Amino acid sequence: MDSKIKTIGARPRVALVLQGGGALGAYQAGVYQALHEHGLTPDWVVGTSIGAINGAIIAGNKRPQRLDRLKAFWDEVAHSDLLDMRKVPDSARRLNTLFTTIDTVAQGVPGMYALRWFNPFFAGWPVEAESASFYDTMPLEETLKRLVDLDCLNTSSGIRLTVSAIKVTCGQLANFDTAHQAVNIKHVMASGALPPGFPPVRIDGDLYWDGGLYSNTPLETVLADEPRVDTICFMVDLWSPDGPEPNTLEQVYTRQKDVLYASRSRRHIDAYLRGHRLRRLVRTLRAKVPDHLLSEDVLRELDKVGIDTTMHIVRLAYAGRDWQMASKDINFSKGSIEWRWEQGYQDAMRAIDHGAWRAEAPEGAGVLVHEIGPDGREERLSG
Repeated sequence: MDSKIKTIGARPRVALVLQGGGALGAYQAGVYQALHEHGLTPDWVVGTSIGAINGAIIAGNKRPQRLDRLKAFWDEVAHSDLLDMRKVPDSARRLNTLFTTIDTVAQGVPGMYALRWFNPFFAGWPVEAESASFYDTMPLEETLKRLVDLDCLNTSSGIRLTVSAIKVTCGQLANFDTAHQAVNIKHVMASGALPPGFPPVRIDGDLYWDGGLYSNTPLETVLADEPRVDTICFMVDLWSPDGPEPNTLEQVYTRQKDVLYASRSRRHIDAYLRGHRLRRLVRTLRAKVPDHLLSEDVLRELDKVGIDTTMHIVRLAYAGRDWQMASKDINFSKGSIEWRWEQGYQDAMRAIDHGAWRAEAPEGAGVLVHEIGPDGREERLSG
């Protein structure tokens, strides 16, 4: 490895990027379990909404407790099923899911949120800004206080955590990053404050909503990070940008959500590649200019800009159809959560076994995107 390439010790940095997606986030937990078991502990977790919650539990605990705390969270929010989902036909599973989802809408999710009964907000009357929602998220605050060790979360030797939220009054995206500030439970809750279901969270006088309203896949945070280092980035997608033409109301709502929250990673990667090519050009020109013609400050800046690094992005995509249900992100059925966790684990295990990032990268490659299909074959996009 080129001695000029900055790494974490003797290896590339490992980043884990987690989307928002409510109950679909159990898939992310399965992905983390596979990474955990193979010693691919992330150096950095970047999350939005449920990704921020999973990320805070991962980064906010020491290694021996991380999986247990993740399992404790998903066990707590899981809705007991009327039937054993492993022993009934698909039609019965769908009916069970429908009933549990209706119950979630009517009452909320234990450990996450509860319906605000007799709330003037329902009638369109004005309320305090922090109460402008259908549900109360105080249960989530209590859950996170039990499952996240803030001292561990904010230690300089631990996993770096970045969570995103959007400032309500101006629509500006904010990243709360343990590399630059102390992050607490309020920051994590702000990242998951999706209106009008959940209330905004006030931090230092400003109100914040779910960062997914601006960008549901915070890949650009990793791509824009300075100084640049060789990175293996596991990007977990919960929503599919591709899908069939809808022809029912339910399918239209489902497709709308998928399109709205799906990753825009291709756009961010293209922008990163443009910058990468420019940095390579700077390095080429730098080699042709004698040092004595440039000041020390300019030399220092040119050397920093000209660093050549490679970003491997391993895309892990949740493939559950959920019967074209627009409410799949609030389907907290225990059977569904267990199935998603297992799918995330199996998909990540397949990617780890393939180990696409271990192959030598083409000369000058800035980004290589790896996606391992169910058949174990790799689809690679590079630039």
